[in-house]
Amino acid sequence: MALFSRRDKSDRPTPEPAAPAADETGGVDATDAEASVAASADSAPAGVVSADTPDTEAPAEAAPAAPVPHVSISVNTFGHGAETARPLDSALAAASGDSAAPAAPASTRPAATAPAATEAIPGLADNVLLQAALAALPDEPQSADIMNVMRQALQGQLYLRAQGNAQALIAAGQGLNLAVTTYQDKRFLLVFSGGDPMRQSVAAEAAAAVVDSATSVVGQAAHNVFRTAVDSGYDGVYLDHANVGARLVLPIELVQKALDEGAPVPFELKALLSGERTEATAAAVAEALTRVPVWVAGGKDPSGAIGLAEARTQTGERRIEVYSHPLEVIAMGRGNSPLALTPAQLGATLASEPALTGIVVDPAGPWIELDRDVLAPVIALAG
Repeated sequence: MALFSRRDKSDRPTPEPAAPAADETGGVDATDAEASVAASADSAPAGVVSADTPDTEAPAEAAPAAPVPHVSISVNTFGHGAETARPLDSALAAASGDSAAPAAPASTRPAATAPAATEAIPGLADNVLLQAALAALPDEPQSADIMNVMRQALQGQLYLRAQGNAQALIAAGQGLNLAVTTYQDKRFLLVFSGGDPMRQSVAAEAAAAVVDSATSVVGQAAHNVFRTAVDSGYDGVYLDHANVGARLVLPIELVQKALDEGAPVPFELKALLSGERTEATAAAVAEALTRVPVWVAGGKDPSGAIGLAEARTQTGERRIEVYSHPLEVIAMGRGNSPLALTPAQLGATLASEPALTGIVVDPAGPWIELDRDVLAPVIALAG
């Protein structure tokens, strides 16, 4: 967990307010959103949970997946539609609308690795993948754009604002007042991708003549921040609310599905693919594949038979496409259904198809290709 106390509000530009109709504050009433930090000796960073739900951390393990089940996630049902990308004054009025049109497949292959790491504020690692996804939002985002932001938000660090000196409050055993915005009796947790969006939020408050107070930054693993929003009863998450043109409202239903219908936290595969690549990365991904479930992209032919998506090179090599989360399948925009595979089932698939030269993990990017020799521990699970 990273805690940084900052008070400077006077020397930064004033952005356009994110939601004039909403009440944006640096802290809320203690009876409404008081939170405490639950430390864990064997997990880092610790999650932030609401004071009245101290035992609602995400489980360390999930039940084994059933044999190749259909995962009930689609562009229609995985949260709300494109309206959720609008500022709060219009987003909630249209929150019941869904958009079923998937995005067209990308014409060029996405980058294999994440953008270079940055720290707009020293000590706060920017979530560069999430920032890139938010920056790429069109003026009228479609459902696939929202799903792309959601999938990229599941890795790396996210940041919360707390009123006062969070480090001192935690040391004293006191709770934290987290920054929220409210609209029509709904409460949205303000979440930030890095230092610049945090500065914009502070500047917006100064421009709105909100009472000045010290602001602390609480850094958490992304899945812990989203679990906080779910368990604390917020109606959604507002990402980088003061960053006009690169902000998004995520309904809590979408956030909860992303947590509950994906792999068990801490999303090891996403962390490996979004991190720095070394000579050991491929072996580390293969080792994780022996323990965590994955998804494949399934589609039906005219006869009704289910086929799995493959990547084929110009030289004819065949690699099965494997995904770390159901949202990764949706992000491809091909209308395929996510089908869950246990490690043993993935091993059996590779063992039964010797012509497969390996796999490609998360083709929507960041991605990695693994050859059969690296996948030997996974294939060995087939028995």
